[in-house]
Amino acid sequence: MEAIKMTNIDNIRAENSPNNQVTNHSLEQVVEIQREYFKTGKTKSYEFRLAQLKKLKQAIVDRTEEFVQALHKDLGRPEFEAYFELTVLYDDVKDAIANLKKWMKPTKVTTGLLAQPGRSRIEHTPLGNVLILVPYNYPVALAFQPLIGAIAAGNTIIIKPSSLTPACSTITSELIKSIFDEHYVNSVEGSTEVTTELLTHKFDHIFFTGSPSVGKIIMAAAAKHLTPVTLELGGKSPTIVNKDCNLEQAVKRILSGKFLNAGQTCIAPDHVYVHQDIKQEFLAKAKEIVLKWYGDDPQESNDCGRIINDRHFERISALIPKDRVVVGGQVNAAQKFIAPTIVQDVTFADDIMQEEIFGPVLPVLDFSDLEDVCQQIEKLPQHPLAMYLFTADKKFEQTLISNVRCGGVNVNNTLLHAVNPHLPFGGVGQSGIGAYHGKCSFELFSHKKSVLKSATWLDIPLRYAPYGNKVSLLKKIIR
Repeated sequence: MEAIKMTNIDNIRAENSPNNQVTNHSLEQVVEIQREYFKTGKTKSYEFRLAQLKKLKQAIVDRTEEFVQALHKDLGRPEFEAYFELTVLYDDVKDAIANLKKWMKPTKVTTGLLAQPGRSRIEHTPLGNVLILVPYNYPVALAFQPLIGAIAAGNTIIIKPSSLTPACSTITSELIKSIFDEHYVNSVEGSTEVTTELLTHKFDHIFFTGSPSVGKIIMAAAAKHLTPVTLELGGKSPTIVNKDCNLEQAVKRILSGKFLNAGQTCIAPDHVYVHQDIKQEFLAKAKEIVLKWYGDDPQESNDCGRIINDRHFERISALIPKDRVVVGGQVNAAQKFIAPTIVQDVTFADDIMQEEIFGPVLPVLDFSDLEDVCQQIEKLPQHPLAMYLFTADKKFEQTLISNVRCGGVNVNNTLLHAVNPHLPFGGVGQSGIGAYHGKCSFELFSHKKSVLKSATWLDIPLRYAPYGNKVSLLKKIIR
């Protein structure tokens, strides 16, 4: 154990260059020292967990400005959007600090007849060593939100930041290494090869946020060790706008949710079904608002982010049907810029409806029959991660909620269900496995251990041989 503690892990801290990789031996040491540290039991007490959460909270406050600058450098993130991401994160850690003692308290449950006399409870125990794989689109929140839950649950944790956001990854690693012992929480930087090597090692849980295609790779690697996974994936999240909605408010909230972070949000409204009676009015209002928000030359706006890399820029640009653009459509490859864009007259035969867009392009379709909408959504390649409804009609609302399989729903707004720590966040089917946020994060990274304590003051002989005619008593219970 002492030999492991003396290991110098600084030499395996990869820089942002894809060529500077962590060696196999060094990664094995990183995993092993955390496994050994977990066995000491130091991470399990309430006092220890609370102290770590408080350190994390203060570190986030202290480095807020650095993260804001890094988000702008990596993603062209407007200052407001960067602060929005950090505010959500700050609320989550405050919530965990305030409720940790309550979350950790054993839950008493009823003891069934056959287990009497006795008392039953559920205790939440840490899983062990956790791996968190961070995506590029929200590289701060999606690193630290699952970390909060893993710390609250008493685990040791390795974080792998995204190599596509080097500025954020560097600050994330620096923050982690400045407040946590590497035996407890560590951050390992590097490119895809580092992730691939990490996945060859045994963890007690793997948390991944990203695309379904990569999610399959993560799950396959985890299966070799029978490691449970949480996969936060994506999908074509639909928005349905009924003719009785508050139209201007609906348009603003849809466009705000769509164009946040240049559309690179896993729960962004992917496309909109607008009732045919108000479609033209919707399009006119949407065009008016886009021009008001971003101007005639949106590239000059301080409120537009950038696409993460050339590959995604080219993919998104190719999806835009240039002849059906209502507003926007401007692109600049050198700046990886795509203007907030709305397109009309789109069908499911178009390329833009064949995959999750994950960019600032919003297709608008129309509908007249709600049942048709439900059927079309069910035909999507995967169940949506989110669904958005705009209506004052409770029957319309409940029909969609009851008949569409999706991760979560916002009625008369977009995205905000994901910033409430008291609601679970996760997908269904191919849009994800597992859910987190708030208490759900604590439970996700915990094992629900069943405990039955039998009384000794009475020993019922029913279960002991010879059974004789005891079966008649069981028969009476069944009747």
